[in-house]
Amino acid sequence: MSAPTPEPESAPMSAPTYRRVVLKLSGEALSGEEPFGVDQPTIDRYAADLVAARALGVTLGVVVGGGNILRGVEISRQGVSRPTGDAMGMLATVMNALVLEAALDRAGAPARTMSALAMPQVCETFERQRALRHLDDGTIVIFAGGTGNPFFTTDTTAVLRAAEIGAQAVLKATNVDGVYSADPKMDKQATRFERLSHEEAIRRDLKVMDATAFALARENRIPIIVFSIAARGAIEAVLRGKGRSTIVGG
Repeated sequence: MSAPTPEPESAPMSAPTYRRVVLKLSGEALSGEEPFGVDQPTIDRYAADLVAARALGVTLGVVVGGGNILRGVEISRQGVSRPTGDAMGMLATVMNALVLEAALDRAGAPARTMSALAMPQVCETFERQRALRHLDDGTIVIFAGGTGNPFFTTDTTAVLRAAEIGAQAVLKATNVDGVYSADPKMDKQATRFERLSHEEAIRRDLKVMDATAFALARENRIPIIVFSIAARGAIEAVLRGKGRSTIVGG
């Protein structure tokens, strides 16, 4: 029997493009294939990806949505006031953050949930200097509770927190591999943009993020990298400048 053929040596891995980032995860991304709620295997996979990204020496903030549990805009259409509906949505983000924090703890990474809504019996209240200390210690900080104010999305929260902690980019995790000229599921002729300016994203009214988030990113010169989180290792790939994505700004 002939000797097995040796495996080729792997090419040297590229260094991460960014050293401090904020990852934006939608609530729907936490439900996996389920229509609502949380899917634990999916969350555990995200936690493993974040641990791998942290191992690169990257400091990580995460902003989670709450759409898998409740959307404030939708509940307000049922007779609840918009501020009350948005407050309910902020509470949903805290629940999601706690689930992700627990998954990160199990995966061996220190994690801390910080909420813009004060609930000290449940988690820390967001305070910028304390968040910076956690990040400098290598803790993954999960920013929950939105901005703490109604009428603002968690997309805007992600950019706001990125500006506050000096992040070099916002990673916008979606179910498609970038920003397209139209919905690629509906229009086979849709093309993916490699790069866009913040101004173009606002002018084209691209729905991947709201205009307030794009405008805040433009003001603070923060690039937004839109990528698909469907594949294992997607976060690490984006940090290394690999894979398919769209860079907005930068």
